This record gives sequence, structure tokens and C-alpha cells, in this order.
Amino acid sequence: MESSGQTNTQSAPARVIEVQHLVKRFAGAEHAIIDDLSFAVPADSCLSLLGPSGCGKTTLLRLLMGLEEPSSGVIHVAPAQAKHMSYVFQEPRLVPWRTCLENVLLPLELIHQNNQASQAYALDLLQQLGLDERLQHFPGELSGGMQMRVALARALVTEPKIVLLDEPFAALDERTRFRMQDLLLELKSRLQLQYVFVTHSIAEAVYLGDQILLMDSTGRARDWRGVDFSERNQALKLAPAFNSIVQTYSQLFSEMERNSTASGSGESRP
Repeated sequence: MESSGQTNTQSAPARVIEVQHLVKRFAGAEHAIIDDLSFAVPADSCLSLLGPSGCGKTTLLRLLMGLEEPSSGVIHVAPAQAKHMSYVFQEPRLVPWRTCLENVLLPLELIHQNNQASQAYALDLLQQLGLDERLQHFPGELSGGMQMRVALARALVTEPKIVLLDEPFAALDERTRFRMQDLLLELKSRLQLQYVFVTHSIAEAVYLGDQILLMDSTGRARDWRGVDFSERNQALKLAPAFNSIVQTYSQLFSEMERNSTASGSGESRP
């Protein structure tokens, strides 16, 4: 667990993302969607975000990306990483009149890097995502899961330093979801990629996160801890240590639900 009170700066790891006392309140809303949230993500670490619907997970991603402005508090992303961030939304948001390959190449066109090497990388990504036979298909000819895989390839094609992912695998079948999880871990290693990953799956959060932030229904941090496994593959999900952590978070969710019901605040906020 990252401590914000460390004074030994020589041993403290560099923080790529640092959030201090973050508050986000939308106009007309009775409550803040995010309330006094603080955390830090060290270099080479990936963060999983867990929490009930309406707790502010998507809003937090949008704040990190700069798509929303905080009401108060501080968000700091290291400049070298801030210049190379990408975002995968809950829905694919593909351009309907562009083919699968053309959608992936679009970010390269916008930054004037649509060269032969970049195109080869785009093709490699699509092949790894199982879309090599769909290159000339339009979004309307693809399933929802295939469209999301195109969206992920589009986010990765510029080789970003940080990717913000908002439940990108939720619409995929289980086998494809597992394959995508492993691909993300492979890209993390190969590209020195960091990501912030929103999911409603506890097992997925534990599998993909070096750190896990659990938010409660008030938009505050309920639990924040590091997760360290020597190796990550699908067999890890059968390990007692892995399932112990999953069970711990299941219990935390149950406690939050009981507390929410007892306080009469179980409804999702705006």
C-alpha cells in the first residue's frame, strides 16, 4: 500500500499518477460523485479500480484524462506519461464508415505517423486480437466484442505510456476475455505500459492490478492495497493466494452493501 506520509525520498518510488484530496461535484447534484479521494500510482505499476455502480470510477478516468475538471483537489500525472495517454471507453466509438484497419490507423493519421512501420504494428495488434480476417470489415459488420477489440487496438497503436480502460472486456465471452487479459499483461511487459483498469469483476481486478483501489458509494477510498505475484497466467486464478484476495474483496463489497442499506443510502447517486 502506497503511503502518502513517506519522508525518505531516496527510497520512495517515483509516482506517475498522484491524486490528492480530489473532489468532483456536478452542477445540481446533491452529493459529490468523488469525495476527498487520495492515492498514488508508482512507476511500473498498474491500478485496478473497483466499486459499486455510481461510485465515480468512470468519472475518475475522465478526470485523469483531462476530459473533466476537478471541483477541488490536485491531479498530477508525470509530464512524460501525460503526453502519451490513451482512453478506451465502455463503448467502442468506432467511425462507422471506416474499416476495422482504418479505424485503428486513425490516431496515427491524426498525429501524422501513418508510416509503414506503424501500419505493420497495427496489423500485428489486430492479429493478436483475433481480427486479422476482419481488416476490411466495417463496424456494422462486427459483433460488439469484435468492435471493442478494434477500440483497444486503436488505443494501443500509438504505443502510449498510460492507457485508461473503462470496463473494456465486459462485452466479451469468457475465453476471449481471458485472452485479452493476457494480451494486456504481455503489452504491459513488452511496451513498459501502465494502465488504470476499471472493472466490476473482482477476479479480473486482482489478476490485472499491481494495486487495487476499492471505492465506496460515496466516492471515497474504501480499501487500497498492493498485489504482488511472481508470475501471472490463467493458472494463477486457481492459486489459494489469489482466491484469498478475491474473497477478501468479496467480503468488503458485502460490508459496503450492508452499511449502505443500514444508512439508507443504497441508491446510486447522479
